[in-house]
Amino acid sequence: MLESLDGKKVTTLPHLKDYNTWRNKLSDADYEAIEDDLNRRIDAGDIHTAGWMPGSDWTGTVFEPIYQIACRKSITHSAMFFGLIVFKVFMERPETWIFGKFEKDGKDIGSITYFRHDAS
Repeated sequence: MLESLDGKKVTTLPHLKDYNTWRNKLSDADYEAIEDDLNRRIDAGDIHTAGWMPGSDWTGTVFEPIYQIACRKSITHSAMFFGLIVFKVFMERPETWIFGKFEKDGKDIGSITYFRHDAS
């Protein structure tokens, strides 16, 4: 489950038209591998920043089809689609996650950061 910083439950994916366009270009197997990888990463910690999760080189990873196939080698669209997948994965998780945009050392991170709400 996903909540905004002000406690509102989020149940709809933003930019759904773009998401569907890109999603329809991936095979179910490729998409499921991406979701599985993200869920493993999320299980391993209580704080995650979307843009830092995959690293910058997706070659040979489950994320490569996002760039190569779904987004036709557009770095900008790949980043957007990846961010939407991450958002959807957090939205579908059973535990509550809070999300927001933040700065590091006075500079905008450029990605959404997710915090597990019930983390101690």
